[in-house]
Amino acid sequence: MSLPEPDSDALAASHALQQLIADEIARQPGAAPAITFARFMELALYAPQLGYYSGGAAKLGRDGDFTTAPEISALFGATLARAAGAIIAQSAPNILEFGAGTGKLARDVLTALALDGVAIDSYAIVELSGELRARQQEALKDFPQVRWLDGFPAAFSGVVLANEVLDAMPVELVTKTPAGWRQVMVTVLEGRFAWTERAPDSALEAHIGRQVPDAASLADGYLTEVHPVANGFMATLARMLAGGKGAAILLDYGFPAHEYYVDERSAGTLMCHYRHHAHADPFYLPGLQDITAHVDFTAMALAAQDAGLDVLAYMSQASFLLGAGIGELLLRTSPDDARSYLPQSNAVNKLVSPAEMGELFKVLVVGKGVELPAVLAGADRSHRL
Repeated sequence: MSLPEPDSDALAASHALQQLIADEIARQPGAAPAITFARFMELALYAPQLGYYSGGAAKLGRDGDFTTAPEISALFGATLARAAGAIIAQSAPNILEFGAGTGKLARDVLTALALDGVAIDSYAIVELSGELRARQQEALKDFPQVRWLDGFPAAFSGVVLANEVLDAMPVELVTKTPAGWRQVMVTVLEGRFAWTERAPDSALEAHIGRQVPDAASLADGYLTEVHPVANGFMATLARMLAGGKGAAILLDYGFPAHEYYVDERSAGTLMCHYRHHAHADPFYLPGLQDITAHVDFTAMALAAQDAGLDVLAYMSQASFLLGAGIGELLLRTSPDDARSYLPQSNAVNKLVSPAEMGELFKVLVVGKGVELPAVLAGADRSHRL
């Protein structure tokens, strides 16, 4: 694997995090101490001052490790604002965003809503990264309705936005063996992180049984992820919306269960991102790279539904953006003005093309007491979940 070398300060921070994780492993009971992969992923991403999202390195854009849809075009946020405005008209003028990145999506959504005459009383952001929160505060300093939270509010009415949030939640790795499912753990061997296995406890075994629909058809050695943390997030989201009206719009890359747990994904979907390079080794420079897994949208929809929300829609990102009017927004710039139009047109193509983000990224909308505009409701494919 040939990846860019970190500077000495970044390397020292990664070594400190590796030692922190190794110390936690050493404290576990038994002759061969180990921690769950979910715990390893949690520490690698969120350990105070050292984890990928809680440290100080740039994550997004040209100087970071990956680029998200809001960074590609302001039309992404403006299109989301159209859907958000329709929900706000039925609920309350509040928006809650999880994982707001650089703050660009919030800025674009608020700008577009203001242009449409929709006043927002409160735009709250839940952000775990100190570096990103600082960037958001600078980007949104002209929007007095923006505030930051450390976690879920007890109750909420309005619109919830979560763009590429579920994929960064810790997952459990499990593998199928002739004796049944085994939980893949992280240990230390000869000074390096290494894989080991153990029998899953009853809670995880039950979770696997719910999430993996046709395990009998999968070959021994099949490796995959299950998502108890993301399921818990969806349940908490439902409790937050229980006493009011509103909807959550969740955008991420992933599949429904019948496309997730198939032979072609026998090594799982875990992926790491470092300086715009993608690779599959989560043990490489912990704290300096993102670690993600594709989202099981069937599991997310069922978790929300079981906790009392309605599944309002599930569709590709392309269907959502086109239905919400990204094409009309693009045409606000005249095609005759090639200098302005062509960059925007190329950005929209990246967002909606099946060969780019249009099909891999999906949109799940769950809520209570509201309906989507007919053009979006008509594109619903939740029957495919």
